[in-house]
Amino acid sequence: MVTREDVLLALHDVEDPELGMDIVELGLVVDVEVAGPKVKILHTLTSMGCPAGPMIQEDMHRAASGLEGVDDVEIELTFDPPWTPDRMSDDAKFI
Repeated sequence: MVTREDVLLALHDVEDPELGMDIVELGLVVDVEVAGPKVKILHTLTSMGCPAGPMIQEDMHRAASGLEGVDDVEIELTFDPPWTPDRMSDDAKFI
């Protein structure tokens, strides 16, 4: 059975094309829930008007769907709380 950590690891392959960094390190992944074969990913974007949003969501869906044991992926966008650079990992802040 897939785990939350499996999904997060797969999401490291999804990059924000404008910033050239993965969405996990950028702090765009708010939460991941796994219930059997169903995965729900709650995420945010760096801004409400981010033009890369749809592409990031497609890539997230593809990454999670590609995991063995995942039958359904739900992607939900939130801006509460809003993204700030404080959400970035230390490595991302360094870069």
